[in-house]
Amino acid sequence: MMKLGCMSLSYKDQFRDGKIDLAGFIDKVYDMRLDGIDIHTRAFASTEPAYLRDIRMRCLKRGLAISYIGVSNNFGKPKDELPGVVQDVKDWIDIADFMGIPLVRVFAAWVPEGEPEEQVWERMIPCFQEVAAYGQEKGIVLGLHNHNHGCITGTGEEVMRILDEVDNPYLSHILDTGQYKGSPGSSGQRGKEDPSYNFYGSIELTAPKAVHVRAKIYRISTGEEAWLDYPRIFEILKGVDYNGWVSVVYEGQDEEEEETAVPKAISYLRRFVPGT
Repeated sequence: MMKLGCMSLSYKDQFRDGKIDLAGFIDKVYDMRLDGIDIHTRAFASTEPAYLRDIRMRCLKRGLAISYIGVSNNFGKPKDELPGVVQDVKDWIDIADFMGIPLVRVFAAWVPEGEPEEQVWERMIPCFQEVAAYGQEKGIVLGLHNHNHGCITGTGEEVMRILDEVDNPYLSHILDTGQYKGSPGSSGQRGKEDPSYNFYGSIELTAPKAVHVRAKIYRISTGEEAWLDYPRIFEILKGVDYNGWVSVVYEGQDEEEEETAVPKAISYLRRFVPGT
């Protein structure tokens, strides 16, 4: 059965303005009767054990699972900076292990201007191999998040290539419904799909590999997402027997405030996720 959750970045404005903290976010998700949360590293006020235990206990008492920690790494940085990037991912794997969180989100690499992409691949893949091996040692799965805007995972083919080249079951896939090239939400078209890319084709290609789905919401003022075709997306997910988390990731703050938009997004997605 699919489970419905919410990503902390859905309230990024409230976090930024000090209107909410991670404890408040947990309480808000509980009040909306969701199954769990995803936490971006920026939402953690501390990484001290006492704080992490408190967050874990707060979730446990409310019956909420923590489905993943989101790390914003970049394996495209210069070679001399990559050991620090790799270590940061490992440190968050350790925190996930400490908190009993099964999954850590990772990005691939942003290609520096003027550098051949294949050259970036040559230093990116060993980074993935190292952190995947570390995750395997700790029993924590890494989820490769598809992303465009210069990131190497802008197409389904690129995601599949990374997974194939790393070839470790502890590097899996977090499918973001709005972040492939051509997306009406993130391709630069702002509401219009870019026909030069097969956006939904990328979703179809990588959906069988997904262990988590980030359900991006851009325009929900009417109560239905206007930019992404969720009936079509959920048909794809059902077609591959997807049975995992679907988490709301709201990015429509330029149109509607989080306080009213996120509950609308949850009500909308409940149409497609029975029993939630």
